Formats: sequence, structure tokens, C-alpha cells
Amino acid sequence: MDFKQLLSGLLLGLVITPAQATLNVFACEPEWASLVRILVPDANIHTATTALQDPHYIEARPSLIAAMRRADLAICTGASLEAGWLPALISRASNHEVQPGKPGLFFAAEQVHLHQPHEHVDRSMGDVHPEGDPHIHLDPQRVPTILDALADKMVGLAPEQANVIRLRQQQWKVNWRLKTAQWRDAARHLEGMSVAVQHSTFGYLLRWLGIEMAIDLEPKPGLPPSASHLNKVLSAPALPELALILIATYQDERPAHWLAAKVDRPVEVLPSTVTNEAATDDLAALISHIIGRLEHYHSQSPKERAGNG
Repeated sequence: MDFKQLLSGLLLGLVITPAQATLNVFACEPEWASLVRILVPDANIHTATTALQDPHYIEARPSLIAAMRRADLAICTGASLEAGWLPALISRASNHEVQPGKPGLFFAAEQVHLHQPHEHVDRSMGDVHPEGDPHIHLDPQRVPTILDALADKMVGLAPEQANVIRLRQQQWKVNWRLKTAQWRDAARHLEGMSVAVQHSTFGYLLRWLGIEMAIDLEPKPGLPPSASHLNKVLSAPALPELALILIATYQDERPAHWLAAKVDRPVEVLPSTVTNEAATDDLAALISHIIGRLEHYHSQSPKERAGNG
């Protein structure tokens, strides 16, 4: 019997024990809801945003306040990603356990080192996060560290489920290592590919794959693409080597399509977080889907790329 079969058998024996109190979890983004579901599948999870929403900017609606008030745990990205709405939501919910410094609040970004931290930030730099780039959930190297820290947190909140949480944690890590090996094989083919992006949404994964983000449609981080900036992009030296223009489903497609028409390159619109679709319903599936689409364009000539966008 191999390790995965052993884990599956142990899990089966443990999950048929008497029912425990259901944990109420508030997840700021779908990626963190996905990780919670790995560890505690029967948790009652309320997710504040979807792949069609920019997590920087949402409204602290009454339904979100109510969900935060009920939460045993709130898991968010942190690093100022939700700074525009999360503090107000926490304040209005008045949940004493879900407060900064309390065990009911977990920030994924605090568990790992972030790319591009800044000692000094001002508004002239755009929407720059002083802690660093918060879009960490697509990084194959950082996600396991976050999962481990989350497992520790979940065990602290539900010690009666500690054994089964730890087994699920180990099973996930085995599967993630297998997936990472597949992604590394893909990275060998994708290294050196050049893309245009909007914001740093896919940045961690693209860097891990060795793909160059040669052009950013944003004039500054967090600022929408402007006509003057896009016209400047037309003279960028990187344009001839560009494979495609990659944007997230929550972003306005018009600037990307405008540039695509000018430079004869395809636009690929992909979810930047977990969705309800089978192809992207957890983080491993999402990363595999993104890499698969990048491989599709890398395998074509520049002329074919443009014709298939």
C-alpha cells in the first residue's frame, strides 16, 4: 500500500467519527476558501469575492458584515490588498475574535516573504503595497507554506479535529509536489516567453515559470490603462517578441483588445482565482489551466498566435 492509499484509508476511518461543531469561516478571496476546504471540507465558508471582482475594491455589504460576525475564522490575503474594505467590515461586525492580533484573523501574506516590498510609499507611485506584492496565491513555492500555517491555525481552532486536519494537510502536500513537478516540466518550455499584463495579478506564477512581463498596460500599479500610456506602449522595444496579452477576468478587456488590434497579438482572459468551473475549482487546477493556456501560445509562431487569439 503506497502513502496516498494509506492516507485515504486513515481519513476514511476518521471522518466517520461523531460529528463535530461546524466551523464558520469568512474568506476574503476564493483561493483561501479553497485551502480551508482542503483541510476542513465541512466548514461553513462564506467567500467575499469572486473571480469577476477586483479584490482591492468591494463594498462592505450587510451580508458580508453578518458573515464576518458569525465567523470563527477570517482568512484574507493581507499586505493591504483588502485595505479599502476589510477594516470597516471588521469594525462593523464587532466580532471580538476576528480582530488584528486575535486568533480568529489569518493573513496569508504574513506567512511568506513577498516580492517587491517598499520602505517608502506615496501616492505618486500608484497603488503600491508597502509590504510587497500581495498576489501570492499563484506561486507554487509559497502556497505550501501558507497551507501549513493555515493547518496550524485550524488545529488551534478545532483541536478535536487535529488528526484528520493533519492527514489532509499531508495528503494535499503529496499531491501538490506531484503537480509542481509537472509544472516545472512546463516551465522548461515556457522560460523566456514574453507577455503583456495588466497589474501584477499573475506575477508570482509568471516569474516562477521564467516568463517575462515585458509590458504592463497600467501606467502605474492600480491605475487603469490610459490612452497616452497605451500609445507609448506602441513604441516599446519589447513588442516584437510579445507572445500574447494576458489579463484577468475581472479586468476591463477594452485596453487589451485595443493594443491587440494595433500590434496583431492575441488576448487571453483568464481567471486569476478559483472558480466554480471544474477546470479551475481549486488552486492546483487553476495553475494547471493557466500554464496550459500559456503553453498553447508558446507552441505557435507569432503569426499563428495572432490568428488564434
